[in-house]
Amino acid sequence: MIYTQQQAHKDLKDYIRCYWKVENKTKASQSYTIFPDGFFDVLICYQNNNLKGVFLTGLWNKKTNVVISPKTTIYGIQFRLLAVEYIIKDSIAPLLNKINRIEKSYLGLNQFSKQSDAFMFQYLNECLIAHLNEQDLTHSKKSILLKTINQTKGNETVEYYSQKAHWSQRQINRYFQSTFGFSLKSYCNIRKGASTYSQIKNGQLYPLEGYFDQSHFIKEIKKITEYTPKVLLKNENDRFLQFSIIKSK
Repeated sequence: MIYTQQQAHKDLKDYIRCYWKVENKTKASQSYTIFPDGFFDVLICYQNNNLKGVFLTGLWNKKTNVVISPKTTIYGIQFRLLAVEYIIKDSIAPLLNKINRIEKSYLGLNQFSKQSDAFMFQYLNECLIAHLNEQDLTHSKKSILLKTINQTKGNETVEYYSQKAHWSQRQINRYFQSTFGFSLKSYCNIRKGASTYSQIKNGQLYPLEGYFDQSHFIKEIKKITEYTPKVLLKNENDRFLQFSIIKSK
């Protein structure tokens, strides 16, 4: 499996975590496990350089197994929550732990001629910036809330986010349930846990912040991945995709 990652244009940083590419050049399918990380994606799938499909994922609150077909390249746009309001412009709650096929014409991909990774990422930048330029990017309560959650990586309380956005906790949780499929507290636990994947990969099996003690850390990581930090660090057969692509220090 070949993995590459590219940062989006600076004008998209509030909406996109990164672009990425996974490539299976072999003649056999490759199987991996992915864990919740607090982001959702558009997947652009090519087989033998032909566009086979475009897919939108929801958020994940449990681990899932994925299979990458032979001779397949997948480009991904990894979105932050704010993209729901200004790019997707629809609830992704029905897509919780799911992937939905969308039209190949999304972003004009059916007419796009893929030449190189750099060309693909530049094309995505141009399309998404143009789309945002057509929007009224007002600083609504939703915008303030989602930006604050992202900046803090979920390491604050629901009360803290409520005060920052000047929005009641009840209204926030209603919004999260209807838009993303689960509560703000559940999302924060996922986002906070996912932010520790890099430290676990590098052998730091104790919490740096956000947890009462090591036992609390282990319990919360196991809750979102179903594995202890020790098992994640071992990553037998490189089956945990997010851990396989993190570079060791």
